[in-house]
Amino acid sequence: MKLDGRTVIVTGAAGGIGRALALRCAAEGARVAATDIQAKALLAVGDELGSGHVTVPADVTDDSALASLIERVEAELGPVEVFFANAGVAIGTDPLETPDEVWELAWGVNVRAHVLAARRLLPGWLARGEGYFVATASAAGLLTQIGSAPYAVSKHAAVGFAEWLSVTYGERGIRVSCLCPMGVRTAMTQGEELAHRVVRGAGALLEPEDVAEFVVAAIDREQFLILPHPEVLTFFQRKALDYERWLAGMRRLQARTESGENAEAEGE
Repeated sequence: MKLDGRTVIVTGAAGGIGRALALRCAAEGARVAATDIQAKALLAVGDELGSGHVTVPADVTDDSALASLIERVEAELGPVEVFFANAGVAIGTDPLETPDEVWELAWGVNVRAHVLAARRLLPGWLARGEGYFVATASAAGLLTQIGSAPYAVSKHAAVGFAEWLSVTYGERGIRVSCLCPMGVRTAMTQGEELAHRVVRGAGALLEPEDVAEFVVAAIDREQFLILPHPEVLTFFQRKALDYERWLAGMRRLQARTESGENAEAEGE
């Protein structure tokens, strides 16, 4: 799908991949609605986008807020044709130490927000015979995330939901892509917890703008699985071919990272 002339919503657009996606979609000629719960940072993105686009602060885990967002965007820019479910949180550690409210937040932002958006958008898309849902998941959704159970589990669910949408509605004009990057230079990868150190040690950190460019090219091809880090496909294939060996390699990776040693990425 070409983005030129399309009405697009990008969630989690106040920074990182979301900001880069919003700006790149605008450069492609789309009418962009950028949304985020961080209203002040979102204003700066609105300045970058300029006229012809809108910024709408919203909590996409709140169904009524999401409904209001879509209603406003469609009134100002036209029917939503592409939805980037990009908002995400990387929180939590060991399930024995992570409180319920952290699990609930991870589930709400990383998965439930996708379900709510699809529920709101699918009736119109099916009636018009087309629509595009782009889910930002993670390589953790295909492999796992050492150091953060909530992130690993919720991103697996995000991949699963995107896959289900594609299987169920793909023959009715609904296109679905699932973005699964490894390390991207955002606030999510700058901490010193185990999960952050694993990501930084697993391979090159891409710039958000590079990821956005990759995403736009994949949407043009209507490609489901978007892998800005091509090595993720190799790791995923190793996992499928020999699950026990892959698990053993991941355990070694965790042990080496905990001890401060350098290690190869997933699937060694």
